[in-house]
Amino acid sequence: MSLSKIGLTLLLLSFSALLPVHAEEHGEMRVSGQNTEIWDQTLMQWIGVERFWLNYAESKGGLTWGRGSEYPEYSQVREFDLFLVELEQGNCLMEFFHNRWRRANDVRRWNDQLNHYGGCPHVFD
Repeated sequence: MSLSKIGLTLLLLSFSALLPVHAEEHGEMRVSGQNTEIWDQTLMQWIGVERFWLNYAESKGGLTWGRGSEYPEYSQVREFDLFLVELEQGNCLMEFFHNRWRRANDVRRWNDQLNHYGGCPHVFD
């Protein structure tokens, strides 16, 4: 191997050591102690799930129907409207998509674990 190829190889190895081993994806989840956190690519940090949902809603103009345990009147809801449903088991961000309420995660596909978080497993009970 020539001296220039050895130098180039060493340079590439040095540079690759500076690259992150794992890059987080938007919506990736982790459990840290008793806290569940989700990666927010916009903020470039791990945050709480509800804050993640509210940040998403804010980026779309806010929670269209606020939050509560009673769904908005069906005739008044429009495509992509957002509602944070509050259930006994916890909260879940809902998005109106293709003529019905769905978990926002089912529309956005952040992380399948979100469907098991808070009230999300119980929104259709």
